[in-house]
Amino acid sequence: MVSREHKRAVLYEKLQLLRSITNSHALNKTSIIVDASKYIEDLKQKVERLNEDIANAQTSSSSSDQTPLPVQVTVETLEKGFLINVFSEKSCPGLLVSVLEAFEDLGLNVLEARVSCADSFRLQAVGGENEEEGESIDAHAVKQAVAVAIKNWSENNEHE
Repeated sequence: MVSREHKRAVLYEKLQLLRSITNSHALNKTSIIVDASKYIEDLKQKVERLNEDIANAQTSSSSSDQTPLPVQVTVETLEKGFLINVFSEKSCPGLLVSVLEAFEDLGLNVLEARVSCADSFRLQAVGGENEEEGESIDAHAVKQAVAVAIKNWSENNEHE
């Protein structure tokens, strides 16, 4: 009897630990495990995106003689739209306009945004697809459009 009680207590503790690590608000075992599974899948996607970013950065830096502006771009797919993050350690006057124009060209509506342009450049935006546009947009297309906008902005600012 004591062994069964002990096993139950240990299992309960492990589930609570799993619940806290995965930021789950679930109360029953099945839901905690489902939340943990989703959390693991999200982590796998983030690792994939980071590996792609590293590979892209290595190929772009080895193929150009100039040192490009180190701007990080991440795009995550949400239920209805995307979470777009753009970050640079340097202030980038005019970059916000270029990125917002890229969103507009894609037919992406900015639903919510936080921007800081003081010592560094940071944009966190939630974009939703324009319902009137017939075509569906994927995260890769959004990231590519932002990357092109940054590249064009960077080239335009080199000559000034």
